Amino acid sequence: MAGRNVEKKASIDAQLRQLVPAKVSEDDKLIEYDALLLDRFLDILQDLHGEDLRETVQELYELSAEYEAKREPKKLEELGKVLTSLDAGDSIVISKAFSHMLNLANLAEEVQIAYRRRIKKLKKGDFVDESSAATESDIEETFKRLVSDLGKSPEEIFDALKNQTVDLVLTAHPTQSVRRSLLQKHGRIRDCLSQLYAKDITPDDKQELDESLQREIQAAFRTDEIKRTPPTPQDEMRAGMSYFHETIWNGVPKFLRRVDTALKNIGIDERVPYNAPLIQFSSWMGGDRDGNPRVTPEVTRDVCLLARMMAANLYYNQIENLMFELSMWRCTDEFRAKADEIHRHSRKDAAKHYIEFWKTIPPTEPYRVVLGDVRDKLYHTRERSRQLLSNGTSDIPEEATFTDVEHFLEPLELCYRSLCSSGDRPIADGTLLDFLRQVSTFGLSLVRLDIRQESERHTDVLDAITKHLNIGSSYRDWSEERRQEWLLAELRGKRPLFGPDLPKTEEIADVLDTFKVISELPSDCFGAYIISMATSPSDVLAVELLQRECHVKKPLRVVPLFEKLADLEAAPAAVSRLFSIDWYKNRINGKQEVMIGYSDSGKDAGRLSAAWELYKAQEELVKVAKKYGVKLTMFHGRGGTVGRGGGPTHLAILSQPPDTVNGSFRVTVQGEVIEQSFGEEHLCFRTLQRYTAATLEHGMNPPVSPKPEWRALLDAMAVVATEEYRSVVFQEPRFVEYFRLATPELEYGRMNIGSRPSKRKPSGGIESLRAIPWIFAWTQTRFHLPVWLGFGAAFKYAIKKDVRNLHMLQDMYKHWPFFRVTIDLIEMVFAKGDPGIAALYDKLLVSKDLWAFGEKLRTNYEETKSLVLQTAGHRDLLEGDPYLKQRLRLRDSYITTLNVCQAYTLKRIRDQNYNVTLRPHISKEIMQSSKSAQELVKLNPKSEYAPGLEDTLILTMKGIAAGLQNTG
Repeated sequence: MAGRNVEKKASIDAQLRQLVPAKVSEDDKLIEYDALLLDRFLDILQDLHGEDLRETVQELYELSAEYEAKREPKKLEELGKVLTSLDAGDSIVISKAFSHMLNLANLAEEVQIAYRRRIKKLKKGDFVDESSAATESDIEETFKRLVSDLGKSPEEIFDALKNQTVDLVLTAHPTQSVRRSLLQKHGRIRDCLSQLYAKDITPDDKQELDESLQREIQAAFRTDEIKRTPPTPQDEMRAGMSYFHETIWNGVPKFLRRVDTALKNIGIDERVPYNAPLIQFSSWMGGDRDGNPRVTPEVTRDVCLLARMMAANLYYNQIENLMFELSMWRCTDEFRAKADEIHRHSRKDAAKHYIEFWKTIPPTEPYRVVLGDVRDKLYHTRERSRQLLSNGTSDIPEEATFTDVEHFLEPLELCYRSLCSSGDRPIADGTLLDFLRQVSTFGLSLVRLDIRQESERHTDVLDAITKHLNIGSSYRDWSEERRQEWLLAELRGKRPLFGPDLPKTEEIADVLDTFKVISELPSDCFGAYIISMATSPSDVLAVELLQRECHVKKPLRVVPLFEKLADLEAAPAAVSRLFSIDWYKNRINGKQEVMIGYSDSGKDAGRLSAAWELYKAQEELVKVAKKYGVKLTMFHGRGGTVGRGGGPTHLAILSQPPDTVNGSFRVTVQGEVIEQSFGEEHLCFRTLQRYTAATLEHGMNPPVSPKPEWRALLDAMAVVATEEYRSVVFQEPRFVEYFRLATPELEYGRMNIGSRPSKRKPSGGIESLRAIPWIFAWTQTRFHLPVWLGFGAAFKYAIKKDVRNLHMLQDMYKHWPFFRVTIDLIEMVFAKGDPGIAALYDKLLVSKDLWAFGEKLRTNYEETKSLVLQTAGHRDLLEGDPYLKQRLRLRDSYITTLNVCQAYTLKRIRDQNYNVTLRPHISKEIMQSSKSAQELVKLNPKSEYAPGLEDTLILTMKGIAAGLQNTG
């Protein structure tokens, strides 16, 4: 038996080595890492469920590998036969095992990428996967390149850097399909694997690490992957905020120290000022109410108070370390006077609840006296937020707390100045500087919460007000001119528009109560007020008026969001009309933010047309802003997947049109991208570095503008691409039927990964479906239709019109960053795709009279792929990126097993007459009293499907999302 085990183990290892290309380079340890994790897991699987189950996993893996080698459809049927013969408990264990193996493969990749980065052998310009991009913007190298290659002076770089801002906006988009419990275990597996390969490891360390690794792999496998209840917006906010205390909080000062070092190395002997707004954080969690009825005014209030409590707690936990550090007695006269005043007013018994420095601090330790007062205020700030959150009231007076960040900074700045003046600058530039930088970055609210609401909801409120005031016909029926005229008259006037007697529907009360919450909470809780589906100046003026009516003391900046293709085209004219209104121009003080949506524009017109329209809209918006003397900040609503605007960060920034970043870049970080960006300390550092370096480089070395003939060609191609995309998605009479049959779109909601519904309106077709489930469904079947549909027709049109256009397209690919990034991302999506898998879904799930339609789409897929390769000048997909190619091939066999399992599970769910022959139960439990495979079936007792089917389906969805490193 032992010999057989070794043989089996060797076979899966051999299969891996056969499947994956040879080492890509000397520093390539990916196969080694992956094989180690896989061996450990298969041993655990055998210990828990017996040898037969392990052998079944290996059999499935090998069948998948054989399919991947030759892409023979009959191998998929063989896989299907094995998978459908499993009983409910075994089916869950096997889908869970493959999902787990994909997560382990991802962890092996992350450790390999970190290893290659550490040994500094990373090729510049590697183009890779959006989630684990090895594409890099190293801050020090960026500085040196700007100085040596572009002739910029160190002073110019320092000046630009001090004045630039990157604002990362964390959103709760439901694309993170991995539970937090598992993410933490994955982090520990990653750490163990990294340490196991450290050079200075002792045999004892190795043994202990190996035990830890096995323990964590088993703990992750034994954790239920499925969220049994949907998260609330408060859950989403807590999950998002957990990244602050885990990595971001300490990551920001650590990153800013590296910027200081990089500046020193180009001859700048100054540090980045602590109040330079290099990195800012905002959030939509608990503020984004667009189409999510679960985000109520109460939720918004709760998340703001929770964030304030968390911020005060983080500062409070650090202040005693600072008190220990600043034990000096030399200080300036100004500082001593401040310390003496605090000492005189301090109560003898006021500090008994503190662990350290609980007795009255003597005046001979002036820094500790002043910081002790800061600690008292932080304690009260935290407790007041806690009480308000729990009870709605607090017995702690507001004056005992910090209410604005200036009051918080004042004593800290005083400490800093005093230390510097007393000859202790090196001490001032230690922990105190880090603390000052944290206060400048996170303020008292940790993040600023954006509010997002649909423009129609504001129209409803104003309609109710005008009807109540009996002003002619209803506001909803007025022309844009009349709306503007009335809104401006009210904004210039003083009269209140409505009182408590205004008749309100539930929806109207919700909008007004949200403004009431904004008026009651400290203004530094909030960032922007974003209006989705904004089309005209009155949409913006309406929010300005409602803020005034609801007594918002410091009105939020109002940001129109343009999403659909037609809205993007009309955006420059709408913004120009807005800037031409004197009242508004005076209100904004020379600054305006405009948000552009990547997801809905892609769903509306296809990726090519959306990308080009987003590019042109930004160019035009910048021209309009310049004309009116307004500094424009573009807010990019990008998702994680290519279909929703995703892609490697620094390439995405460097391919923006010239003059559109201008030292100010705001972008959403959504769902699974938050974990990929901030899940580990080194990832957090890399993310901050990438955004900062690319934003600086874009401003100091803007990308080339496209030639007029490139524009003309792309304009014509975009028209063709939109026509083809819409003719299939919106005009093909049976497309919606085909989409719902051929993908797991209808089952998406069962994953419980987000608080918001998957549709804006319960009824309705593709138009009302949100972009995430739309992309998710096509990603699951590895067909990725929304990403590539339209490209093929556009390329064919261009080449047919003039054969020389192929050379022009190749020229555009070589010399225009925007076009290159667009094509490279499509190529990467094709590398992740497999029309053979999509064909299996069609065969099993789609009615026969629609098979020809699916076949036609797959032919289009193949034609588009070859045209993309021609344009890029590549013979094979990803020939320029062997590392990504290797990683995708490594994951393919796992994903294929899950795809086949998903397709057959959907068949069994949807077709009651589909019969399968089950073989005897194969999972053997180590503890006979506990039938854990059977117990798994009982985790979902309320499923409307046959036992085990729903959980098997959800596990395949999660596994495929992990394997493709994309959810939606």
